[in-house]
Amino acid sequence: MSIVIMVGQLILGLSILVILHELGHFLAARAFGIKVEKFYLFFDAWGISLFKFNYKGVEYGIGWLPLGGYVKIAGMIDESMDTEQLAGPAQPWEFRSKPAWQRLIVMLGGVTVNIFLGILIFWILTIKYGETYIPNSEIKYGIVPGKIGKKIGLEAGDKITAINGVAVVRFEDITSPQVIMGNTDLTVERGDQELHIKVPANIINDISDLGIDQFISRAPRMKFSIGAVEPKSGAQKAGLIKGDSIVAINASKIAFFDELQAQLQQNKNKLVGLSIKRDGNIIQAAGQVNKDGILGFRPNLDSIKEKRLTFGFFGSLPVGATKAWGTFTDNAKGLGKVFKGEAKFNKVAGGPVAIANMFGTHIDWIRFWSLVGFLSMVLALTNLLPIPALDGGHAMFLVIEMIKGKPLSDKFLERAQIVGFVILITLMVFVFGNDIVKQIVKK
Repeated sequence: MSIVIMVGQLILGLSILVILHELGHFLAARAFGIKVEKFYLFFDAWGISLFKFNYKGVEYGIGWLPLGGYVKIAGMIDESMDTEQLAGPAQPWEFRSKPAWQRLIVMLGGVTVNIFLGILIFWILTIKYGETYIPNSEIKYGIVPGKIGKKIGLEAGDKITAINGVAVVRFEDITSPQVIMGNTDLTVERGDQELHIKVPANIINDISDLGIDQFISRAPRMKFSIGAVEPKSGAQKAGLIKGDSIVAINASKIAFFDELQAQLQQNKNKLVGLSIKRDGNIIQAAGQVNKDGILGFRPNLDSIKEKRLTFGFFGSLPVGATKAWGTFTDNAKGLGKVFKGEAKFNKVAGGPVAIANMFGTHIDWIRFWSLVGFLSMVLALTNLLPIPALDGGHAMFLVIEMIKGKPLSDKFLERAQIVGFVILITLMVFVFGNDIVKQIVKK
């Protein structure tokens, strides 16, 4: 059932984005009197559709090939490669008969809708839920770095006070795209020292492999006590009860939860000596750690005081727009790092499997709409890439036409469309295969 929920959310989210994207092209074309012949969610390759109907001269339907969607605009060389109608003279209702600036607006209609949709979603989420964050000033015991963080010089208990010289207000900012994109200077308070640690430009490759928590845990360092004890677990057999504190494992002192986790991971499948603090007294016990490095209890962690900001109807708009635009620019920077060789494409690229995992195996509408808003901005960016067969490729050729003062030849556009289509199919196969490989490696 969990797989069904995950796939269902993926299909619903992508369907919303594709339909609205294509609606942008459709409405722009109709506004300029251009005939639209088809409007499809997914592709009806080889003329096979799951569902279709005609309304006012337009065929609406759902194709069987879930690789996006399309609107077939009369008199335009597109992914359908239907060039028969181009053999005759241009008709006034055809795409090719319209001025270049009108055709450019039609081509950018989908991207425009995606950008407005992303802003709208983040605006509504901000109106309803505001913003909740952990003030960095509330972090008593510092951070918990993972393998990647330790590799660049961070230590457990460090307090990150500034990013590129700007004071950190929100604890969440230390794992923000600004930091993980690299080339970032972290001001670190370690005891009485103030240090500067450089985040390398290519750190995103390691984060892609190991996860953000192996850079810096998204939870700060915390003290703990024993909460609920699992039946028949090593914790129960060791005599642990709610309210106990583990202060040492095999004589190694334990003060924080991350120290406990580290000791348990080092002692998988082993019987360990536990020093337990109970009612001010220290007692000794032995506990069996299982193969996953778990003793068998739920911890009671220190409570962290969060801050919630609320905004009015209009005050939420700039906040939501900033979040949406930040998603766009962060992904653009990520692509830039690929082109500069600072990030490997197979490390940062994510396809359907990765997106499905982002939606998760249970329904959380806040996460669902947050992801739809995020993906809407990603779709806008992707479609702006100057690759033939994408909106950006069509727009690039139209801009060239406007500069030259005459259109590019139909033969050139046909060949460019074929090249672009091959590039896109190759990228899709690579991304999907990359997703599968990542899942296998994780297991």
